Amino acid sequence: MTAPASSPLLAALDKLRVTVSSAAFPLDLPAAREARRTQQSVADQLRDYILPRLSRLDAPLLVVVGGSTGAGKSTLVNSLVGRQVSEPGVLRPTTRSPVLVLNPEDQGWFASDRVLPGLARTTGDGPAGISLRLATDTTVPLGLALLDAPDVDSVVTENREMADQLLAAADLWLFVTSAARYADAVPWGFLRLAVERAVAVAMVLDRVAPQAIQEISAHLREMLTEQGLGQAPLFVIPEVPLEGGLIPLNTVMPLRIWLGNLAADSAARAAVVRQTLEGAITHLISRTPLLVSAHNEQLDAIARLRAEADGIYRAAGARVTEGTADGSLLRGEVLARWQEFVGTGELLRSLERRIGWLRDKLSATLRGRPAPERELSEAVETGLEAMLRAAAEQAAEQASAAWRQSPAGTALLDQHGPGLESISPGFREAAARAIRDWQGFVMQLVREEGSDKRSVARVLAYGVNGIGVTLMIVVFASTAGVTGAEFGVAGGTAIVGQKLLEAIFGDQAVRTLAARARTNLDGRVEALLGAELLRYLQLLDSLGVYPDVSDRLQAATDAAAQLR
Repeated sequence: MTAPASSPLLAALDKLRVTVSSAAFPLDLPAAREARRTQQSVADQLRDYILPRLSRLDAPLLVVVGGSTGAGKSTLVNSLVGRQVSEPGVLRPTTRSPVLVLNPEDQGWFASDRVLPGLARTTGDGPAGISLRLATDTTVPLGLALLDAPDVDSVVTENREMADQLLAAADLWLFVTSAARYADAVPWGFLRLAVERAVAVAMVLDRVAPQAIQEISAHLREMLTEQGLGQAPLFVIPEVPLEGGLIPLNTVMPLRIWLGNLAADSAARAAVVRQTLEGAITHLISRTPLLVSAHNEQLDAIARLRAEADGIYRAAGARVTEGTADGSLLRGEVLARWQEFVGTGELLRSLERRIGWLRDKLSATLRGRPAPERELSEAVETGLEAMLRAAAEQAAEQASAAWRQSPAGTALLDQHGPGLESISPGFREAAARAIRDWQGFVMQLVREEGSDKRSVARVLAYGVNGIGVTLMIVVFASTAGVTGAEFGVAGGTAIVGQKLLEAIFGDQAVRTLAARARTNLDGRVEALLGAELLRYLQLLDSLGVYPDVSDRLQAATDAAAQLR
């Protein structure tokens, strides 16, 4: 692999990094947890290793010294250098501050943020928090650096995660185990991962009793072969007394020489880089389909939640539309006020007499007598507001209940949706304002229609307000849904209202007025309930799961796969 810094592969992988980071998996769905881990791992490896290494194939080799607790990693690193540069065991201030030992001439590469950019660089021996501590020594071969990583089986989750991140950023794993721990499950899980990634690996079997070296090393070699690591170099460090806290130089000399030769041989170093880099890219590309699938799962779940809420609020709007057209409002207080308005004693007499009686009653309003149309208008407002509130409350309850049928919807409501199970705090005021605005619209319709020369005298005779509330009653009974005894009262009086309006404006004009009033009312109802629905939709939109990400992620993966 000889890709230059400006290579198409480098650009494709950088685009893949950006696209991977743009994916979101906020809902608690079956694939979400693994997708989040994969996303973080893929993004980290692209940022920490693949992109910087691809931009500088000849950069110094990063050897990450990893392994299980008590394997002696730090002591081994110190012994290879010849002095204590990394605190061993419990003496280390924090294993979350890994130590990078390098030749002073290589400091320019490792001190920059091109490698492991998420870790701040520090120097010195004091605690440094979450950072990468740099230690320089001329005994470290030029072109190679040793990174003492946290234990892969640490009891601290953050340490295990950092160990995984650092190993993913390595050109070469120098994996250290001991005679007592070499068969443990956790280290072998990492070694199997190394095989999947095709990472270059060298093994160190540490702290082996001299008399057990042949037996244990043979068994370890057999295990390595079974796992696909039979070609990995194996170095055995016998259990010997430490000298000043260090393993005697002659004991670690074979490993030290091997590392020195590797650093000095540009071809061998390039082979290690090529093996690990190609393996990392191939493995990474193989993992992105999981992200695509998990992202589609998120999109599907969000679409279902959106459709459930939308369908419920549409149904609520349909109920209000039906209820404001089938005579449902011509009951109770509205019916009582309507009866007062038109009178009940004359209902079964001739239509002409009822219209004449209504004309007299409307005209009385103009002479300062009580205005029953005002009470009727208020009753209409109260009844319509109650209908809207009931529909909105029922929709909120149903939408929340529908979402709670799934764990993802339940978690979403619990974490981000307080208050969605009831109407919004400002709904009642908004509904009352919408109704008043609609009533004002109806009155304006009457004024506009009454401005015609043929109608102006009659409108003046009957009054705009009285005609307006009569038009509202006609709208509310437009589908003749009142039945039984109520039809004899509410339905009959609604017919009286319609005939009166026809006498004033003509039948075609009345149909047009009623249709315009109906359309305006439906629009206001839709807007009110739409604002309630919007709370659910905005919550879904805030999750940041965008439909185009799956396609972009697949396209970026395909582009990188073709160029690798």
